[in-house]
Amino acid sequence: MDGERAVPSEGGPRWRTWTLVAMAILGAATVAALVLALGEANRQRDRAAAAQAHSYDVMVVSRTLAGTIARSEAALGRYVISGDRRLGQSYVDDWRLAATQLDRLTKLTGDNRVQRASTGQLRAAFAQRGDELSMIALSTSYQKNAQALARYYKAREAPALHAIDRTMKELIGEERRLLNRRISNAERAGAKASAIARILSVFGVCIVLAAILLGVLTVRALADRAAAEAAADAAELRAVDLAEAVTRATDELRAQEAKLRQSQKMEAIGQLTGGIAHDFNNMLAVVSGGLELARRNIADRDAVLRHVDSAAEGAARAAALTRQLLAFSREGSLKPEAIEAGALVRGMTDLLDRALGDGITMQVVDQAGEWRVFGDRVQIENAILNLAVNARDAMDGRGEMTVRAAARALRKDEVGHCAAGDYVALSVTDTGCGMTPAVLERVFEPFFTTKPVGEGTGLGLSQVFALVRQLGGEVGIETEPGRGSTVALYLPRRSTGDTPTEIETERPLPLPATRSALRILLVEDDPRVLSASVSALEELGHEPIACGDPLEAPAVLAQAGTVDLVVTDVLMPRQTGPEMIAGLLKRQPELPVLYVTGYAGDAGSAGTFEGHQVLRKPFTLAALERAVAAAVQDTGGTGVGDTVAAA
Repeated sequence: MDGERAVPSEGGPRWRTWTLVAMAILGAATVAALVLALGEANRQRDRAAAAQAHSYDVMVVSRTLAGTIARSEAALGRYVISGDRRLGQSYVDDWRLAATQLDRLTKLTGDNRVQRASTGQLRAAFAQRGDELSMIALSTSYQKNAQALARYYKAREAPALHAIDRTMKELIGEERRLLNRRISNAERAGAKASAIARILSVFGVCIVLAAILLGVLTVRALADRAAAEAAADAAELRAVDLAEAVTRATDELRAQEAKLRQSQKMEAIGQLTGGIAHDFNNMLAVVSGGLELARRNIADRDAVLRHVDSAAEGAARAAALTRQLLAFSREGSLKPEAIEAGALVRGMTDLLDRALGDGITMQVVDQAGEWRVFGDRVQIENAILNLAVNARDAMDGRGEMTVRAAARALRKDEVGHCAAGDYVALSVTDTGCGMTPAVLERVFEPFFTTKPVGEGTGLGLSQVFALVRQLGGEVGIETEPGRGSTVALYLPRRSTGDTPTEIETERPLPLPATRSALRILLVEDDPRVLSASVSALEELGHEPIACGDPLEAPAVLAQAGTVDLVVTDVLMPRQTGPEMIAGLLKRQPELPVLYVTGYAGDAGSAGTFEGHQVLRKPFTLAALERAVAAAVQDTGGTGVGDTVAAA
């Protein structure tokens, strides 16, 4: 019996041992399978996380590139408006940084065929946009501010800019679609890993409760991690949507800002119109008053001449104001000469006395010695006169004023952004109301004025600023409310031995011998101007044939037979002068032509006048005589297109 019991007793442990071994092997296999499954799930999760991180890198670099481009263009806009070279350098630095970011974006998107094509388009648009902005910066560097500003506003609607925005949106949209697919893959991988873990947990529940518990905890941890990552991805997408909403709101704000800017422009135009009317009324009062006094004193020859001279001076001032307005609307060329600053200031004493009135006690101080500046004498005198008139208005027509010419040696950037060297300081000091910081900040803006509507154009000081910058100088202002102001123009000193190399000096046109009593076809749509021009030509001994309509000129010419010259206005309502001349020249190719225009911008178009002479209104008899002589000598085939000054 003992032997029979011994068999089970030996077989039982052996069975249990094999069972334990089998359970251990099964448990080890289960654990190994669980480990392999979890390892594969982790690897899939890591690959998904890496792919998601790559997508985030692409979107972050894309938005950073867009921000850098916008910041660079904003710096360029401020550079165009202010002319500050530091802003220009900021634009260059940001644009180079944008190029580096574009290289990184190209590298990141190199593994995607669609994104590689979009990146290539973006790089081409970026290069084209860089060329456009470089032209704007170059115009500003050469102080062609009006041209640079026009190009800058035009560049805001350039195709390259729209191409950059469109391509950036396509890149981000493509990457967002990839990100959504990668999030879905990560969620499926997590779900698959969870299913495998549950199945293996069922097999291992009989083996070791601790392994089951550990597996459950591991699965739950993985599920929580996947859920957290999904929530983070959703939050990132919400952030992207929020950024797009902010961009749309910014675009709307810019549109409103553009409307406000247009309203301000219209207000400035109204203010300018009132100021011009005020100035012209003053000048017309001088003209009409002088003519009326001459009529009343017709028997007194000296009095008549004096009043006629006064009227002529008023007309000349009106013509000068017109030239200033036209010069402000375009970049006019200067005709400078070497000018002794002290002599120029001393020579303006009488002019300033007449302009300022008896209520101003004026003192002219010459501390410049024989130092010279190189500039246009008339424009420098106008600049000083503008400063003096503004000073008079600041003192309400009563006070003390000092006009000074002084020699100064300036350090680099001592005044504005001036270079180190010798300068002649032309300054006007008054005892007026002074300027507040707000007024001082805007004092050189075009159309800005503190005078009431109709009493100032706001052009004077902006022209002074432009003139000084064209001559390579700087403007300095010392002011304090209630204590007066000193405005100084610092112009580079010109050595007496220097000679100009790029400035053409004005020489009178030669007066070739012409036949007396020329037969001249005169075409002018304004009856008063036509009558005055006929009288002027008759006064010069010529035989004018008047024509008040350019469409009737061919018939008048055919009826008149042979004429020696055609004198025509440029801008006429039914047909322009150049259009009329083009038709006449088809019949008589050698017919001499003289254009007369009151718009200075016309004379800058050589293609419009085909090399014929141009005379600007208003003109004197001497200027008309020179123009007629030059036009008769020039048959129109030379292509020169000289403009005869209205002197």
